[in-house]
Amino acid sequence: MAVAPYDLAPIAGIALVGALLALLPVAWVWQRQHGNGASARLRALTVLALCLTFELVLFGAFTRLSDSGLGCPDWPGCYGQASPLGAHAQIGAAQSVLPEGPVTHGKAWVEMIHRYLATGVGALLVVLVALNWVEARRRALAISPWWASASLLWVCVQGAFGALTVTMKLYPLVVTLHLLAGMVLLVLLAVQTQAAQRMPLAMPRGLYVAALGLAMISAVQIALGAWVSTNYAVLACGEFPACQGSWWPAMDFEHGFALLRELGAAKDGGGLPFAALTAIHYAHRLGAYVVLVAMAWFAWRLFASGAALLRPWAMGTAAIALWQLASGLSNVVLGWPLIGALAHTAGAAAWVTLLAMLITRARAARSAAALQSRAGHRWQPAP
Repeated sequence: MAVAPYDLAPIAGIALVGALLALLPVAWVWQRQHGNGASARLRALTVLALCLTFELVLFGAFTRLSDSGLGCPDWPGCYGQASPLGAHAQIGAAQSVLPEGPVTHGKAWVEMIHRYLATGVGALLVVLVALNWVEARRRALAISPWWASASLLWVCVQGAFGALTVTMKLYPLVVTLHLLAGMVLLVLLAVQTQAAQRMPLAMPRGLYVAALGLAMISAVQIALGAWVSTNYAVLACGEFPACQGSWWPAMDFEHGFALLRELGAAKDGGGLPFAALTAIHYAHRLGAYVVLVAMAWFAWRLFASGAALLRPWAMGTAAIALWQLASGLSNVVLGWPLIGALAHTAGAAAWVTLLAMLITRARAARSAAALQSRAGHRWQPAP
């Protein structure tokens, strides 16, 4: 059944569902923080927004990994309806032709729940933006309200990628950017949670620079992982540490890393060679070696610094490194189980969040030290 890719008729109903979903956590925070002041409510809501965004990233991964990304073939609703209930006949007709999908009743619900949750996070960020600007006028903020505004803008960008994911039929570059945009949103919110706590964390300059470098190589590795997932290249290597019985299997990087192509297609329009999938998988595996070694070294240096406040961050880094190693291996040797794939995405999201928090607090400590140093020079008495 042909369906228009965009049908804005159900947008009011979907927005209402999102507003109701946002109302629940806002009401909960207001009740929990009753009597603690507006600043405390704002801090609690920011932390809650971060937690809900983390869950949204995982549910987005579940939507993709359960092949539910096209459960509703149009956007923002489902066959022009705000709920799969209203599209029961159309979904049933599509499922009768292809019982395994891409359109089934179960997949349609997964896809629409993902959209409801995304709308709910967006509505929650609207509340955060309003509260941030109110507190900014009272001069009670430790961070510019433009951070909250940027988060809201980024949710809109994320929504645009979500729409393109559906209407461009899981175009690999769009799906990859959709996942990476979710990680960027986690960073934006993580920065705000730490700035609101006003808890700087002193860190030697060398370790601070190392954290920045680790953030850069981690970003590249997460992008490679997203490219593996969106191209369904996990099973290109079903053994470890070798791949297809070789330490350097046949690989086609030219087609594997051609960005402007359809899913399963080579850049010339033909079928994507298996060697291209191998190249995608193996590049991510090689990157994993680099990042895991860097994380292990970083955790050791944090722990060996002797600073008690840095040790929990060292243990968190080591725990996430082990988690990613175990979940990554399970995806290879167990044939990409859904739970293993979700665990691997959760580990990446946790690492992005932890590293953003650590860098934010270390930067705050360095800025405070620089201000104190300048103040000391300014008021130093003449000899």
